[in-house]
Amino acid sequence: MGNFVEVAKVSEIESGTGKLVELEGKEIAIFNDEGEFYAIDNECPHIGAPLCEGELEDGKVVCPWHGSEFDLKSGEALSPPADEGVSCYKLEIEGDVIKIEV
Repeated sequence: MGNFVEVAKVSEIESGTGKLVELEGKEIAIFNDEGEFYAIDNECPHIGAPLCEGELEDGKVVCPWHGSEFDLKSGEALSPPADEGVSCYKLEIEGDVIKIEV
């Protein structure tokens, strides 16, 4: 089992929103999709838009700049213009604490 590091609080991320955190020099977007939490790379591979500012719908985040969609569970790019996915990170929730595996 990996080492998990505290990065945020559940109470800081309202349902339907994302939050930017930094872990070991990487920008990671944490999302609350109706009480389910996900962590993916923050930067859209198309031209670097901040995915933490994207809208959530049906288990995916929509890039705020050009509309690419990414699956929150797998990081897979679901629509252009992005032609590659983003990395996902394992999360643990302990009470109000969100931890990401490093």
